[in-house]
Amino acid sequence: MTQRTVFFVSDHSGVTAETLGQSLIAQFDALDFTKITVPFVSTVDKAKRTARNINAAARAQGSPPIVFSTLVKEDVRAAVRDIVRRTDALFLDFFDSFLAPLEKELGQKSQHAMGVSHGIQNYREYDRRIEAMNFALSHDDGSNPQGYDRADLVLIGVSRSGKTPTCLYLALQYGVFAANYPLTGSDLEERRVPSALSPHRDKIYGLTIEPRRLEELRSERGIGRRYASPRQVSFEVRQAQSLFDRLDIPFIDATRCSIEELASRILDATRLERRTTS
Repeated sequence: MTQRTVFFVSDHSGVTAETLGQSLIAQFDALDFTKITVPFVSTVDKAKRTARNINAAARAQGSPPIVFSTLVKEDVRAAVRDIVRRTDALFLDFFDSFLAPLEKELGQKSQHAMGVSHGIQNYREYDRRIEAMNFALSHDDGSNPQGYDRADLVLIGVSRSGKTPTCLYLALQYGVFAANYPLTGSDLEERRVPSALSPHRDKIYGLTIEPRRLEELRSERGIGRRYASPRQVSFEVRQAQSLFDRLDIPFIDATRCSIEELASRILDATRLERRTTS
């Protein structure tokens, strides 16, 4: 597999460069990318060090690296950008590509401020995301069901179907108060919603997963042979699916979905508000 080096260069945290850049290179699955993030490139000296590292990567790999840049700090931006631009690399500046057309269309100059999209502009929304994270952690894996009155969403599914990471992502990214509850053997055999969840039926959303993938995930934990056996896994997945169908519980197959996609699909299906970081 062909290898290429990718640099995400920013004068702040680098989150924007990483997010946009990785979205683009994900379209090229025949290549293997070595990803290097270089945040806080806000001085000429650090720009020169970054340029040397980019050129060294070009020499070592025999092909030019790709540089995704979100350099925005106005007073040093031109000098820093020119230093990085002159490297042996394909230099792609997101702000050059998009800010100038936006400024023209909107009839005003952008503020050229660092960290605007990933800083704290709205403390109320930020505090809510922290509260949502604490809620997800304290209501993980069936803990504290008496607190579900405050939940926006309760994810249910068999063990290792992706409930916990999805809840944490929903909390951190969108401020959603998400709890999760594992379906146990008795729940699956009787094909019923656990009694603790009965008052919250309108908040329940199911996760399912293909048996082979679930078997892999459970085998990695090494908790007993029966837990990860093909027979047990197939039984649990089949019974959970039957429960969802019989009780008309909405659900999604997590097998080939990233956490980001799972969260987005669930929010779209439930029409819960997306409380973003802005």
